[in-house]
Amino acid sequence: MKSIFFSALTLLAQPAYSETIYITLEKDNALAVVNPIDGKLLKTIPVGQRPRGIVLSKDQKQLYIAASDDDTIQILDIATSKVVGTLPSGEDPETFAMNPTGNQLYVSNEDDSLVTVIDINKATAIKTIPVGVEPEPVTVSPDEKWVVSASEATNMVHWINRDTLTVEENTLVDSRPRGLSFSADSQKLWVTSEMAGTVTLLDVASRTKVKTIKFKIPGVSADKIQPVGVIVDNKNQWALVALGPANHVALINAQSLEVEKYFLVGQRVWNLAFSPDQKRVYTTNGVSNDLSIIDLESMKVTKSIAVGRYPWGLVVKE
Repeated sequence: MKSIFFSALTLLAQPAYSETIYITLEKDNALAVVNPIDGKLLKTIPVGQRPRGIVLSKDQKQLYIAASDDDTIQILDIATSKVVGTLPSGEDPETFAMNPTGNQLYVSNEDDSLVTVIDINKATAIKTIPVGVEPEPVTVSPDEKWVVSASEATNMVHWINRDTLTVEENTLVDSRPRGLSFSADSQKLWVTSEMAGTVTLLDVASRTKVKTIKFKIPGVSADKIQPVGVIVDNKNQWALVALGPANHVALINAQSLEVEKYFLVGQRVWNLAFSPDQKRVYTTNGVSNDLSIIDLESMKVTKSIAVGRYPWGLVVKE
């Protein structure tokens, strides 16, 4: 009985949550490692040149990092903080996505108008898929039926059949699409358009537009509102959109499709990620060189953490 009592006390004494954030630093050629709970930069790890996209492996033991100017994806072992290998990515990889199964990566090759498909286990590129001009954002539906790429210059979303790895359909969206995110049920796709200053919601079954959402922030000129990163929670309650040089994140009610709030964060907010319990959102702020923490329970920005020069991509590990 005594041991059970003390075990219960030990459990109660433990933190309610714990996670580590890994952030690519474009101008430092490095990875920042942050403890968001204590608000501390733990260390910086050297990686390849101009790192941008970053993905956590399925088993959470490795990180895949797009070293854009090295034309490769580096594999970093989390336990040792060492780069232990590379994956063939094609030229100038910036963003990429992993399928939910965790055995393939889909890489945007902006200069070549291609998506490269990588077999992770074999460390080989198994196919290149022609898409529109200057593809950047890419994502995979949770049900693994679709790989979706968006081309910045063509202003299109390209629907790639996950089984055949061929483009089945294209959907025209607003100018310069920069971010993509599926709803957890794979029924809706959120698309940000940087130059148009909008977010388009697409119906996946028909590949057609449901609604275009615009933004208006008091005291911020319209040309500063440039949507880039977008994430949607698992309950389909909220969508959050990074608005670039507007230095704000928009909170959209995913049911009513109305903007409910704007959070003032750091300068030139690029990308976002949820905490594992989805009660907080972390943002990379490229010009102010920091990370902002948004608490979705209090609906406030609670903390800013300096991380290094030009933070861009981020992942959260439990």
